[in-house]
Amino acid sequence: MEMQEMTYREAIRLAMSEEMRRDNDVIFMGEDIGVYGGGFGVSVGMIDEFGEERVMDTPISESVIVGAAAGAAVTGLRPICEMMFMDFISFGMDSLVNQAAKLRYMFGGEAQVPMVVRLPSGSGTGAAAQHCQTLEAWMCHVPGLKVVTPSTPAQAKGLLKAAIRDNNPVCFIEHKLLYKMKGMVPVDDNYLIPIGETFVERQGTDATIVAWGTLLVKAMEAAEKLAEEGIEVEIVNPMTLYPMDMGPIMESVRKTGRLIIAHEAAKTGGVGGEIAARIAESDCFDYMDAPIIRLGGLDVPIPYNRNLEAAVVPQIEDLMDAVYQVVGCDD
Repeated sequence: MEMQEMTYREAIRLAMSEEMRRDNDVIFMGEDIGVYGGGFGVSVGMIDEFGEERVMDTPISESVIVGAAAGAAVTGLRPICEMMFMDFISFGMDSLVNQAAKLRYMFGGEAQVPMVVRLPSGSGTGAAAQHCQTLEAWMCHVPGLKVVTPSTPAQAKGLLKAAIRDNNPVCFIEHKLLYKMKGMVPVDDNYLIPIGETFVERQGTDATIVAWGTLLVKAMEAAEKLAEEGIEVEIVNPMTLYPMDMGPIMESVRKTGRLIIAHEAAKTGGVGGEIAARIAESDCFDYMDAPIIRLGGLDVPIPYNRNLEAAVVPQIEDLMDAVYQVVGCDD
């Protein structure tokens, strides 16, 4: 398969462009996505190729964007809508949660809602409490929604193309700090990563870290440092948070006997708690040699100050300390 190096944002742009060329029913809507190219430059140049009828600048109203997308999807289009920041999805939650997520079920499968909501999330940009939240757990709590969160450029392209082709509403969470990340991406138009897959990103025998987004990047760095000390950590990436494939996670836990779950979202009520509960309810619990550790954001709004901002979300040192803690536990 032919590969090309590109950034995470370029991979998202490529995925949208390929799908819009493939299917004229795919449209794209959001605030400043047209001439301006999007708040984070993801859609630069797309309006020149596809025109204003398919790359539509909307009013500054997330309720309008999500509601219009849901209506367009039910009537046969495949809308992609972009929230400038994930935080702003709160304005569109009625249309997303009470309409888009429910309509296929309520109409016995006769109606489909093939829409994608792109959600730039996460801290690290100094944008403070109202622009840096990671609200993935909100989405995962709603039956009828699918929730995906790619951590590399290749995953961003493959998952977004799969999301656009899916006949259900998909929440596509993209961490803002990943936009500049570079990686090799398949340029094949048919490259897809099916929704519902979990990847083992790194093999190890001493402990398992489950992480996604920027925490996956930090976990990989922590694992390399720990390897220099003779500690081999297995890294598992549930790219689809809902519906999540627990198989690779359980297999890894049975192998290592130790589990750390790391995410940037607030620890209380986070997806990490759901993963821990499923492990505790399964036969994996019998394989555990140490208590499960959850690393999550502190239960505070994201501060503006850069040092405080870094202090409220897990860092590489936190991951390493957690590994030391579980590896230090004897049978």
